[in-house]
Amino acid sequence: EVQLVESGGGLVQTGGSLRLSCTVSGLTIEDYAIGWFRQAPGKEREGVSCISKTTGYIYYADSVEGRFTISSNNRNTVYLQMNDLKAEDTAVYYCVAVPFYLKEVWEMEYDMSRAGVRDYWGQGTQVTVSS
Repeated sequence: EVQLVESGGGLVQTGGSLRLSCTVSGLTIEDYAIGWFRQAPGKEREGVSCISKTTGYIYYADSVEGRFTISSNNRNTVYLQMNDLKAEDTAVYYCVAVPFYLKEVWEMEYDMSRAGVRDYWGQGTQVTVSS
């Protein structure tokens, strides 16, 4: 059984930092692009960042470039270090595993459901940034 378990969310003030963790089991992390989507109430889902250990590709949305850093350890965990947090970063953050790296997936320009892609999602973790 594939499981993606997020942790590290919480409440932080503007300018603060949080580190999200995604622990993956049931699949080989090197075979997937692992990353984060987020969704705020009343807003569309947004691809935030992803990392592909096999290809070395790393993606960041323009909205988080320079503030967020994605990394992974040598085992089964992917991290998202979030610095200089802003109110607009408030959202539920979902860890996602996709069986290939394609930038358009994270730019919300590729419909994985329509393409029949078997992706995996965590349950989400809330990040709230207060001003």
